[in-house]
Amino acid sequence: MGLLTVTGTPLPDPIDLDEDGDDAVRRSAGTGESSRASRRWWDRNADEYQDEHGEFLGDDRFTWCPEGLDEADARLLGEVAGRTVLEIGAGAAQCSRWLAGRGARPVALDISHRQLQHSLRIDLARGTAPVPVVQADAAVLPFADASFDLVCSAYGAVPFSADTAALMREVHRVLRPGGRWVFSVTHPIRWAFPDEPGVEGLTATASYFDRTPYVEQDELGRATYVEHHRTLGDRVRELVAAGFRLLDLVEPEWPEGHEQDWGGWSPLRGRLIPGTAIFVTERD
Repeated sequence: MGLLTVTGTPLPDPIDLDEDGDDAVRRSAGTGESSRASRRWWDRNADEYQDEHGEFLGDDRFTWCPEGLDEADARLLGEVAGRTVLEIGAGAAQCSRWLAGRGARPVALDISHRQLQHSLRIDLARGTAPVPVVQADAAVLPFADASFDLVCSAYGAVPFSADTAALMREVHRVLRPGGRWVFSVTHPIRWAFPDEPGVEGLTATASYFDRTPYVEQDELGRATYVEHHRTLGDRVRELVAAGFRLLDLVEPEWPEGHEQDWGGWSPLRGRLIPGTAIFVTERD
């Protein structure tokens, strides 16, 4: 298994792409455009993201969602000690670092070089062995067949991929028979509501069945950020077609005492409508 490990000590200045992404539209966006937009957006915004959410994410915490459901409590992956685990859309590899601390052998994959540099920053600051990281698109995994016992993703890669059916097939390919594929995404019902934490986010304004991607684009119409919507039924059909069995669909409730907003996730909305869907599946 060849690994592209991000090396170096200080983080260089981020690339200035001169793209504001202020024009939000619903329009088609293919595989190449979506992939390029994700890589550039996360390279450009990784510093701000880690600054804003780093305290919540921790350095070695495995949390599935803004609701704060931790793998330490949920155990959706099952036993991880001694298992090879691929985390896709890993960001700064917080989840992989948690897995390593419990005896797993993780590999953290992300499309963004800048995000993976933050993984190195955390490892250097902690003085611990670096988490193996790979920069790649999750829809084209650079691993041999049956390389991993488990694959996981906490809000990574899946919503940003234009061809998630292909992504599911790739995950199936690199998993060993009987291996689990567990991933969390924004709950599909949220696509019918404005992405606002207050009362304005409680009134449905769009069709749940509209699969048109959400695209932010620059003044030339080039996509700078893309997310793709699938209904719950779409997701289940993709998984089954790829060769997975659905073991569970977890919809975390908003916990008492959790008062932190995260974008459109808030105590107000979280107590009324689901914000996250976690698919727990097993490879045939």
